[in-house]
Amino acid sequence: MKKFNTLITAIFCLFVGGMLVVSTLLPDRNFSPLENRYLAKPPKFSLETITNGTFMEDAEEYASDQIVGRDFWVALKAWSERLSGKQENNGVYFGKEDTLLNRVNTPTQEELDKRLGYVDTLVGNVSVPVYLGLIPSSSAVWSDRLPAGAPTADELSLIEDFYFNTGAQTLDMAGALLEHKDEDIYYRTDHHWTSLGAFYGANVLLEAMGLEPLNLSDYTKTTVTTEFYGTTFSTSGVRWVAPDSIDTYIPGDGVKVTSWFTGQPEEGSLYVDRYLNEKDKYSYFLGGNQSLCVIETEHTDAPKVLVIRDSYSDSLAPFLTQRFSEIHLFDPRYNLTSVKDYVAQNDIDQVVVLYSFQNFTTDQNLFVLSR
Repeated sequence: MKKFNTLITAIFCLFVGGMLVVSTLLPDRNFSPLENRYLAKPPKFSLETITNGTFMEDAEEYASDQIVGRDFWVALKAWSERLSGKQENNGVYFGKEDTLLNRVNTPTQEELDKRLGYVDTLVGNVSVPVYLGLIPSSSAVWSDRLPAGAPTADELSLIEDFYFNTGAQTLDMAGALLEHKDEDIYYRTDHHWTSLGAFYGANVLLEAMGLEPLNLSDYTKTTVTTEFYGTTFSTSGVRWVAPDSIDTYIPGDGVKVTSWFTGQPEEGSLYVDRYLNEKDKYSYFLGGNQSLCVIETEHTDAPKVLVIRDSYSDSLAPFLTQRFSEIHLFDPRYNLTSVKDYVAQNDIDQVVVLYSFQNFTTDQNLFVLSR
């Protein structure tokens, strides 16, 4: 028995030592496509980092990120969680119907009040109507797919309370999505709504503004990829679910798109095909995050709309091209200029603050609304 224990210990030590040697010899990876994030770099060695403890913290993160076979170990952890009976890994629930659902934390009342103040200041600052649309997560709309008793924020009640207190005109995104909850309105591996979900959201906005809603049967669905694995997939470590498809309904021609990816205007597009060959396939819509994007359409007599946006608006924007002359997409995460001045300088007719609930309650740059 003693010899057996010694053998096991020796094998374990050889394994760990071999992993250490191979991990040290192999070049560092800068980015993990499967996890969709940048990996840790070597820690900075100095007297300050040693004394304040950050060196050891950074060293641990670096070793974890750069270990050989990291993708395998991440997947193995998720499998072990599942086999042990757990229904969650890294804040992602293993839902029914092959669906990965994010756990949404309940915001504090202080955070909600702060954001209410930003929105209401915007309402008072501009002379045009301001609409507020908060999009619930798939965990709220597809709550029947969650594991029994899975804790997550009561988004629907929180949105209803927020709408009751704001001075903005509100958009019932939750009601429209719940009405169509049996359809593919969210991706199973990503936190965004699908193009179909965005279509229902667009009609909520149009009807609130007194504009003619869109008829889905007027458009042809085109599936541009069947191999989409989104951010929820990346976070979860799960590797056993089937990929999503990405569809479009609105053609990309007939519009002029100007994008600000680097702070300077450049020609853009409703759809950027090269992203279909990359991990971040959702950036196919408009090319991904940017400080500002202006879409000009052929409907020159139609109103101009400014959308204070997060990434959900990227797949919504094509539908808006059917009813507006210009769509201005303004992202406070990358654009700290005055919203009030932007409205005046660009003759904006309506302003929409359109955010997913989770992003709205965590984005630290929403103070821009009050500028």
